[in-house]
Amino acid sequence: MAKVRKGVSYRPIKRPYTRYSKFKQKSFVKTRPVCRVVRFDMGNVKKKYDYVLNLISKQKLQIRDIALESARLAGNRILEKNLGKDGFHLRVRKFPHHILRENPLAAGAGADRMSTGMAHSFGKIIGIAAQVKTGDEIFTLKVNKENLPLARKAMKKISFKLPKQYKFNEKPIVEKQVVKKAVKKAVVKEAEKEEATAA
Repeated sequence: MAKVRKGVSYRPIKRPYTRYSKFKQKSFVKTRPVCRVVRFDMGNVKKKYDYVLNLISKQKLQIRDIALESARLAGNRILEKNLGKDGFHLRVRKFPHHILRENPLAAGAGADRMSTGMAHSFGKIIGIAAQVKTGDEIFTLKVNKENLPLARKAMKKISFKLPKQYKFNEKPIVEKQVVKKAVKKAVVKEAEKEEATAA
């Protein structure tokens, strides 16, 4: 079985021409590899939850699709085991659009005189990756208040499967209707005060 090269080789954001177009003459690459992230939404999508947790990147980097899939599986496994399929909503926020290319290295005698003179790799397609900026949200998890400790554990497990360092924040979900009602009440109160002062 062919081994995958270490992820550290693809962490820095490099931008060779990797556009894939339906018009052959406009494409910089011949083919586009299949995305290995099986699902981007897990759990119950329609249910209303109390809290949302976001996994945020501390650095800018590239994350390969296999790393995203590994993190998704790790988080989903711990959540499904304890909460079932209806107790959470986990979403992968980044899609691996960027096509990775590598200038293949020659092996054997005289190989040291090959593979020079390229700033970026314009060679063979080897996979796809998501390009992440500092502060980007990579995973989002929605749970109820009583399941927060488990959600924190799942987020930590997800971060272990991804390269570099991450932090996660948690905040309560406020319904839009509740916010609108609060704004309406505040406006009505202000209008009443103005009327009282004018009188």
